[in-house]
Amino acid sequence: MSRTPSSAPDDACPCGRPASYAQCCGRYHAGPQAGQAPDPESLMRSRYTAFVKDLRPYLLETWHASERPAAIEPPEPGLKWLGLTVREARLTGEDEGTVSFVARYKIGGRAHRLEEVSRFVREDGVWRYVRALDAP
Repeated sequence: MSRTPSSAPDDACPCGRPASYAQCCGRYHAGPQAGQAPDPESLMRSRYTAFVKDLRPYLLETWHASERPAAIEPPEPGLKWLGLTVREARLTGEDEGTVSFVARYKIGGRAHRLEEVSRFVREDGVWRYVRALDAP
């Protein structure tokens, strides 16, 4: 699936859950559970962690085909992800859900926040990121 993530199995997961990377998002990045997050929040957290680890193939694979870009540009030099806060995760239907979150990062010595409500759908039993929803 994706390239092998670079982390020791006991390293804390960047997504903020109280688990090691291997027991949390790492299992969705590689191995038998690759690409098989069980719910929208887990998929969103695994995608955040993929941004932290620059796992662009995973990001593309977990993006719904209707919205998936042809490629993802490499991260800007000096980009450092600082943390993730999930504000709300909910199912909006049997095979649809949204996740509201704030991702913090630093670049060029300045801190920034990415606030988004993301839409997810499940097709053939697999959750995929669709896109950010328009702000109200």
